[in-house]
Amino acid sequence: MSTVSPFDLVVVGGGSGGIATARRAASYGAKVALIEAGRLGGTCVNVGCVPKKIFWCAGNLSDALRDARQYGFEVEARGFDWNGFRERRDAYIAKLNGIYANNLERSGVFVLEGRAQLAPGPLVVVGERRLSAPHVLVAVGGHVKRPALPGAELGLTSDDVFELRERPERILIVGAGYIAVEFAGIFHALGSHVTLAYRSSSLLRHFDAMLGEALSDEMLRQGIELAPHSVPCALERDASGRLTLQREAGEPLGSYDAVLWAIGRQPSTLGLELESVGVQTDPNGNIGVDDYQNTSARGIYSIGDVTGRFELTPVAIAAGRRLADRLFGGQLDAKLDYIDIPTVIFSHPPIGSVGLSEADASARFGAENVKVYAARFTNLYHSLTEHKPKTSMKLVTVGPEERVVGVHVFGLGADEMLQGFAVAVRMGATKADFDRTVAIHPTAAEELVTMR
Repeated sequence: MSTVSPFDLVVVGGGSGGIATARRAASYGAKVALIEAGRLGGTCVNVGCVPKKIFWCAGNLSDALRDARQYGFEVEARGFDWNGFRERRDAYIAKLNGIYANNLERSGVFVLEGRAQLAPGPLVVVGERRLSAPHVLVAVGGHVKRPALPGAELGLTSDDVFELRERPERILIVGAGYIAVEFAGIFHALGSHVTLAYRSSSLLRHFDAMLGEALSDEMLRQGIELAPHSVPCALERDASGRLTLQREAGEPLGSYDAVLWAIGRQPSTLGLELESVGVQTDPNGNIGVDDYQNTSARGIYSIGDVTGRFELTPVAIAAGRRLADRLFGGQLDAKLDYIDIPTVIFSHPPIGSVGLSEADASARFGAENVKVYAARFTNLYHSLTEHKPKTSMKLVTVGPEERVVGVHVFGLGADEMLQGFAVAVRMGATKADFDRTVAIHPTAAEELVTMR
């Protein structure tokens, strides 16, 4: 039997959250091991936030080239070098993988490549290696889902998109959330004909209704086809290689060069043997944790997407660092406050949202205690362009003091302007505080402090 290597903390999962936790713990002098079966950086760096945002930037440049002519520039887009772009993007991702490895080495974290299993002790087993620690963190993240229907294997997932060797001329995207609307905008901006199919009547159902409505209107105006009330029942490929989606109701959707399943993610816990150490999961497989990231098993913790709570990279990083502060930094009350977490959807144009939707605020505080301020306008940037998407904004306030509990923005610059307003919401700012703030003119952000 192999010997046991003792550590103070063993981190299972080398994504952004796991790496942040490991390095913070090591900074306090803890002896830390990190186990990862794939590339360092996890979903975000390799097949998520970072390469997606680079794709989004490429789409924005395509839009800018179109707009430049309206500003008097004699420019012409002469195609898009898909493979050249892909190679440069992948080289950048590889550079980030190396940076993560170097940072872990400098922090003194022992990195072990392989798949981990948990065992009583607690022990973490990786092949022939056995590691012991009083503290074990499970930060294995999640993976994309495919639907359980005939022909599902013919469709792509968001992971597969980054491996495409050419741009599909016609693509069907199935889903109504983050990934679906982001890739719909990206592929359309880069020249693909895009159809977006989804089960319900609206997009982004977990956000303020204004955002989904504004995005739907803009997508239709851009020429993206929307197919609501589409419940897939089969995906088929004909003799020419074209794909058709059969629906439970309505005519089939076809024919497409590619179909992208963007129907969500699920926790990557298979093979961890969580039950052997008493770690409980919910019906969806997410690891249950309390406010301090403790699982049901003493000495075992979990953060990030595998917990099913706010599946965002900065959330996993923040939760992990606070956990390390608590376990090794003497900050016994350190924990992440899972409220008023800002988020951005990189649609075209982008969406920024923090706090409660109008519906959630009404349900929590009573509709009679909620007052909403809204604005809709054309950004000055588009004063000279033929393409004139509308910017939509909403402030959700509660109580006689009109405390701002929600800020929701759809439009150019929403991604960058939201961070500062998220600070204001966290601090309990009121509508009067917004009103007393001098506007920066001419910007879109000034509308948030001048609404009446």
